[in-house]
Amino acid sequence: MDAKLKHLEFIQNTINRMAGNSFFLKGWAVTIVGGLLALSFKELNCLYVFISAFILLFFWVLDAYYLSRERLFVKLYDNVRKRKEHEVDFSMDTKEFAREGDWSDCALSHTMLLFYGGLLAVHLLVINIL
Repeated sequence: MDAKLKHLEFIQNTINRMAGNSFFLKGWAVTIVGGLLALSFKELNCLYVFISAFILLFFWVLDAYYLSRERLFVKLYDNVRKRKEHEVDFSMDTKEFAREGDWSDCALSHTMLLFYGGLLAVHLLVINIL
């Protein structure tokens, strides 16, 4: 049972790391986008809004990638959880679940749409104001 628990611990650590990366990306996205939007109001220049929107889309795609990797490791965790002790091989390979973990599906998930879509809506509002 020790080998199985250790393998599950390895997978959980990876899931936590992916979730942490996603959290930091959201924080950086808000900070950089907010700063550029504030600068666009100060300078009254739409160029900053477009640069900010590009950066926002970059963070959105990168965050979706990390979320898709996290989902793959959750599936691996569930798979290992159901295995018998003698079947544990400490593999961290998620290829067998790859067809289920598409990053574009993650980019259009409810939480991602609410967060990044909301920031994109702010961009559209700012463009209309400027």
